[in-house]
Amino acid sequence: MTSALPRPGHEDDRPAADDRLLVRRPGPRELRPGRTHRRRRTLEISLAVAVPLLLVLLWQLAADRAWLDDRIYPAPSTILADGWDRALAGELWPDVWATLRRVLAGYAAGTVTGYLLGLLMGSLSLVRAALEPLLDALYVVPKLALLPVFLNMFGLGEGPQVALVATTVFFFVWISTMAAVLAIPSGHRDAGQVFGAGPWQMFRHVLLPASLPAVLVGARIAAGVAVLVIVASEQIAATDGLGHLIFDSRALFQNDVMFVGIVCVAVVGVLFSELVRLAGRFLTPWAPRDRGRPRS
Repeated sequence: MTSALPRPGHEDDRPAADDRLLVRRPGPRELRPGRTHRRRRTLEISLAVAVPLLLVLLWQLAADRAWLDDRIYPAPSTILADGWDRALAGELWPDVWATLRRVLAGYAAGTVTGYLLGLLMGSLSLVRAALEPLLDALYVVPKLALLPVFLNMFGLGEGPQVALVATTVFFFVWISTMAAVLAIPSGHRDAGQVFGAGPWQMFRHVLLPASLPAVLVGARIAAGVAVLVIVASEQIAATDGLGHLIFDSRALFQNDVMFVGIVCVAVVGVLFSELVRLAGRFLTPWAPRDRGRPRS
């Protein structure tokens, strides 16, 4: 809140535009920051819950009023009941676990290799000059196009699925890591050299804390893409998993089961992405938070 006050010595004169002094008065955000933040957070959570809930209710209404063909688009209540029955019967969990197992294994392998190579290429210009053109060319290749290659390499089973996820995650983490290392100001490196930091100390106290926030952003994006890739892969070359469940139920015209699989994929993707985000907040407490109370 601002108000215009005349400068001293001009009380009897009408203040000119150049003689006015702007005084900013503290508003609710400055006077009651905790209360303002809680209200804002409550509003954000309410909107996050209300929008999907409203869409589900509209879908249910459309199914009840026969605006949609429930043979193709089953009502949410039907999908929920079928998913509950399959979960109680133990028919759903093997597919969920198969997808999770492949995602976690591939994500771990891709993250480690992508981070190490990105760190190396960001630190050594000769390594970057030697490998970056080749990796750039491989990056633009659709990853699902590599599935036949992995099938020839590993045969049927878990190998091709894990390799495909690892390859996809690798490129996201590699790009974000290399870019983060290159973006570190040269003054940070110079300060480490002035204090006599060795290679490990330079990594521990300069490269790691300066690059980790950006690396974790890439890792979080890779988490969602990993779920997308494994579901597409399971629809092509798997005998279990959520992707196979979705594709197989569609072929048998069991659309309620198909939507159960889709909902499970959405839940797995959200939980996995949130897990990576929480790990990032734990590993980088100094970085700005995308949610929660702002850091002072």
